[in-house]
This record gives sequence, C-alpha cells and structure tokens, in this order.
Amino acid sequence: MSRIFDVIKSMSGQGNSITIPVPYVDFFAGDQQPHVLGAILNQLVFWSGKSDLNDGWFYKEHAELASEIHGVSPHQVYRLVKKIRHLLPGVIEVEQRQVNGTKKTHYRIDGEALIGLIFPELQGITESRNGNHEIVKPVSRDRETHIAESRDPNHEIVKPILYTDQYTDLNKQIKDPSSENSGESSDASSEKEFLKVHPEAVVYSPKGSKWGNEEDLRCAKWIWSRIIRLYEQAAETDGELVSPKEPNWTVWANEVRMMRMLDNRNHRHICELFGRANKDRFWCKNILSPAKLREKWDELVLKLPAANTGTSARSITPPTGQTPPGFMSAAEFVAQHPIPDGAFDDDD
Repeated sequence: MSRIFDVIKSMSGQGNSITIPVPYVDFFAGDQQPHVLGAILNQLVFWSGKSDLNDGWFYKEHAELASEIHGVSPHQVYRLVKKIRHLLPGVIEVEQRQVNGTKKTHYRIDGEALIGLIFPELQGITESRNGNHEIVKPVSRDRETHIAESRDPNHEIVKPILYTDQYTDLNKQIKDPSSENSGESSDASSEKEFLKVHPEAVVYSPKGSKWGNEEDLRCAKWIWSRIIRLYEQAAETDGELVSPKEPNWTVWANEVRMMRMLDNRNHRHICELFGRANKDRFWCKNILSPAKLREKWDELVLKLPAANTGTSARSITPPTGQTPPGFMSAAEFVAQHPIPDGAFDDDD
C-alpha cells in the first residue's frame, strides 16, 4: 500500500463529527448529492485502514454507515454505494463473505485507483526513478511536515497521523525537492492513468474530475449551435450581433455525461428536450447551458411535452383573425342562420 494512501486513510473518518475531504466533494460536484457521496466514500476509506485482515477486506453494514453519516437510510446507503462504484470504477471491490456463519458484505479499497481518479496530481510522486528505471528512494520528509507516526503498544504497526487542518499543504509535505521535473512527470503520469481508466474521454480537466466522450462533446456543441442561432435571430431584429463567449467544452461535455450516466438520459433525449426549450418563448432565454437543462429537466418535461404526448399551453398558436380554408366565418354563419327575434328575451 502506498504511503500517500496511508495519509489519505488517516485523514478520513471522525468520531463525533462528519468531516469530508474537499477533493471528494469536488469529484462528485456534478451530482446532486456530492456531500453525502463524499461522506460515504470518506467512511469506506477510513474503515479500510482499520481492517484486521491482511488482504484489506473489511465488512460494514449499510445500517452502520447510515448511522455514522446521519440523515440517510440503510437503503439509501446501498444505492449511493452503487453510484460511487459506478463513478469510481475499479476503486471499491464488493464481495459476500461469511462472518460467524452469516454472509456479510465486504469491501476493499484499491488505494492506487482512488489516487489516480481523485488525487491524480499526487500519483507517482512518492517514488522517483532514475534513468535506468530503478527505484531510487522514497520521498524524504522535511522538518516542517505535519505528518507524524505513532506505533501501537507492540511497536510493530506504524500508523500515519495527518492533522486535517494542514491538508492543504499535503503537496508540499510529500514533494521530493530533489526531483526537478517531478511536476511535469506527475502531470504526464496522472493523465496517462486517467486515460487508462477512461480511454473514451476526449476532453477532461487536469484532475480528471470533469470529462466527456466524443458523443458528449458533440451533443454539447449541438446545444451551443442552437444558442448561437438565437443570438443571430435577435440580431435580425435589433440590427446588432452580440457574440456570446464560447463555453468551456470540458464543463459542458461533463454536464452531458452526468445527465447520461447519473440521470439515465441518452443524447437523443437531451437534444430533443433542449430543442423544445429552445423553441419556447420563455425557456429559450433561460435554458442556455447543459447545466441549466439538467437543473430544470423535470419542470421542462411537464411544461413542454413532446408533440405526440400532449399539448403545452405555451405551444398553442394565438388566433390570427383569418378563417382557414374550408371553414365558415362567424359573420357568414350568422348571415345564413339568423337568430329569431326574442330568442334572448327573459321568460316571464
């Protein structure tokens, strides 16, 4: 197990308070429940460091996790763990094992995979290699480090302790000052590791928390093309073309990906609903990004149903005063069917 993962485990989990490492929340930022996802991951990482088994497996009831993070039911924990495993492929292993004759759900955390996805900038910097690809030495610590070590009573197991208020200095604490190109090699290594896990990604952020595949990006660009058309139509009326700022394609593609992976939408659904919003007098001014589309999705589905599922009040064409071909106007109808005298007199 790498030294970095030992540090990460030591900062995870608290007895009487809920502390969630910021990188966990940042990673799940595209989801609607980033904090609760971060809290559950935090506890799983914490308990992985408390396992008595040499192979790293540990068991934890959903009810126990629910009681530790508060505000969620055991069933919600079950669903959220599944979501975390989906968003962090290869990080959390799950297996049913016997404990005193009863099957229990066991977990095991792959520390290197976790670092590669959530802490990519830290991966590979605990060890430096020379030109012959031989491991030279682990990173030395300087006198300013806030990472301490304590031993248990039998003086065998070394347990790292990280003061969590110093986490922002973690990069400084573990960086090898003797390596001049450590930053460049770390960036290249983290990018390589990210693409190994997500080979379909065509755009992605430096930390890999936001990314999208080719279809996600294409969908995002289609949405942008419809927004550009709105500006062009406005210019035809106002006589002045205002060019909007081009979006961050990584952010937009990531929002499309989140709708696809977390909300179970497909690209056709996304484009169709945006297309309906884009044609509506009110919503065309308020849905100008994939993020806004995702936020207002349920409301849009109710107010802008597809043509074959119903009619929205906003989609009804206002009367023009012209009689359609083949129909009789009101004046013609009255002329041919005169109203009898006294038809509207009150009965005595």
